[in-house]
Amino acid sequence: MSVRDNVAIGALFAGRDRAPGRYRRRDESEFLLELTGLLDKRDLPLEGLTLQEKRLLELARALATGPELLLLDEAMSGLNPTEMERAMALVRRIRDELGVAIIWVEHVVKAIMGVAERVLVLNFGQLIAAGPPAEVARDQAVIDAYLGRAE
Repeated sequence: MSVRDNVAIGALFAGRDRAPGRYRRRDESEFLLELTGLLDKRDLPLEGLTLQEKRLLELARALATGPELLLLDEAMSGLNPTEMERAMALVRRIRDELGVAIIWVEHVVKAIMGVAERVLVLNFGQLIAAGPPAEVARDQAVIDAYLGRAE
C-alpha cells in the first residue's frame, strides 16, 4: 500500500460519532500527510520510508480517525535535535490547530518542558509533582528524584 492509502485506512475506523468535516481543509489524507511532513512521499510504498517517517505515518493514520484524545508514548526517543524540534512543533500543531488533547508519556525532558501545558512527574509509580512545567522543574521532590541530592 502507498503512504496515502495507509492514512486513508485510519479514516475507515473513524466511526459515526466523528465531527463532520473535522480535518476537511483539503483531502483529508493530503492534509495529514502535509501536517506530518510526508506529503512528498504520498505515492511511495511503506517500504520506501525511513523508521522516523514510519513513525510519522503512524501518527497521521491515528489522526485520520479524528481523535479527541491522543496518547503519545516516548514519541521523542531516538530523535536527533533537529528531528526533535520538528516533532515538538508537530505536537503543538496537533494540540493547538486540531484541538486534540494529548496525554504524553516521555522521558525527554526538553520536549515536555517545551510543549506541555501541565506536567505530572512519577517516581517509581508515585505522583511526586504536578503543575505547569516551570513550576514542576523547580519542585524539590523532582530535583531529588531525578538529579539526586547535593552532599
